[in-house]
Amino acid sequence: MEKEQWFWSTIGLLALYAGVILFLVVRGARRTKSLSDYAVGSKGFSPVVVGLSLAASITSAATFIINPGFIAMYGLSAFLAFAVVLPLGLGISLVLLTRSFRRYGTSVKALTISQWIGQRYQSKQFALFFAILSLLLITFIVLICVGMTKVLSQALGAEEWIVLSGIVVFVFGYMMFGGANSMIYTNTIQALTKLLVAFILLGSGLEHFSAGIDGFWDSLAQIDPNLTMVTNPSSPISRDFFEIFVCNFIVGIAIVCQPHIITKSLMLRSDQDVRKYLVVGLTTVTIFFFVVITGFYARFMFPDLQANGQPIRLDGIVSAYVVRRFTLGIGLIVVIGLVSSGLATLEGLIQSISTNITSDLIRPLFGRFFSSDRQYVLVNRMVIIVLAGVAFLLSINQLRHPNLSVGIFAQNGVYAYFSAAFVPVLFGIFLKKTPTIAVVGASITAILVHFGTYYGGVTEYLQGPVRNPAVAATYAILASVSVGLLLYVSFKKLEV
Repeated sequence: MEKEQWFWSTIGLLALYAGVILFLVVRGARRTKSLSDYAVGSKGFSPVVVGLSLAASITSAATFIINPGFIAMYGLSAFLAFAVVLPLGLGISLVLLTRSFRRYGTSVKALTISQWIGQRYQSKQFALFFAILSLLLITFIVLICVGMTKVLSQALGAEEWIVLSGIVVFVFGYMMFGGANSMIYTNTIQALTKLLVAFILLGSGLEHFSAGIDGFWDSLAQIDPNLTMVTNPSSPISRDFFEIFVCNFIVGIAIVCQPHIITKSLMLRSDQDVRKYLVVGLTTVTIFFFVVITGFYARFMFPDLQANGQPIRLDGIVSAYVVRRFTLGIGLIVVIGLVSSGLATLEGLIQSISTNITSDLIRPLFGRFFSSDRQYVLVNRMVIIVLAGVAFLLSINQLRHPNLSVGIFAQNGVYAYFSAAFVPVLFGIFLKKTPTIAVVGASITAILVHFGTYYGGVTEYLQGPVRNPAVAATYAILASVSVGLLLYVSFKKLEV
């Protein structure tokens, strides 16, 4: 009877939520007349709304659904990595990069990171290179699809492939029309919903602090002493100081160089809005990052990481916790909030990747076959349909055969992308007249080092069945910066 109540109640609430989303999509679609409108919107939005949209895009199903599973398994060490060190690097990077990126991006009317980089360095080939690299971000789409599928399949008691099919058809379907104008509205609703759910989740385990902080840690230590250690030798992602503090800080700094994050600033009306936009965005995103504390609560509920005698996979820990911890009414609110956490970033990824492919791959290669911007909008919709098919197939594989977690799969692709983008964005903002060869060499180095060290098993961090993509990304970023600076100095001297 309880399962039936969850099923019908979830169906009803999802239908209502979908109706609101579709209303906002139609409203935004009326303002979408060109590929530019689809990519960055009509630029009539307040800094508060764009700041909330930024927070919603940065924190996705990874933050609300997947990462708490790492905390449940590996404890304090994983919490420090995901909720303290990485967000610190991200915040510093946003503050330092946003204003300058926006100033140059609006002056050249760039719609994507690929265009920004291509126009900054006067190289169509380099822009094309980054358009191709943006396909790596499909791995993040897969993470979000898997996370939302885990939550909804638990609430509905339905087969995962059926739930995944519904998610892909609905989200990719409505993203064919509204683009940025719709997304800024839907992201705002999603951010507010996520805020409510964040406070519900943060408060759901306060009874574990009844004996104070020391009592909380003592109770965790009774389950597994490693859960209370700053470093956890049993973890594949937070074994020592280097993995937790160095790698995650560097990744946090570079993670801003993703198209659905840094290009948000291009939606602001003027440079005067940047400060308020950052304050709203960073305050909200800090609250969201701390939601991973739910992983501790889940470990108290499932000390042996089993439910009904069956082991719980890392990606399903939060879903199992929500269904068991909350009454039907509160549980439904949390489910919708978790869905919102995925949709907010999923929309941004679909919008940015499809725009990259249409604007930076198809237009330069096949532009002679298209004569109007309206045709490019139609091409963009076809691209989204193809992305939907690829995302579905990869998500099915991750649901059935994850390597510990879909989070590892996604990090490997996403981290490779922003490792390559970091130096071109950094040099483009802070250095004048950068030789193009310096940033091209840096980006190629980043890709080669990231995948070379990850799949080559370089150092003990990247050996064994589960490898830490943050380590590979750290090697890649450090090597990329070194090569970029060396080439910058060398070719600057030749110019003189």
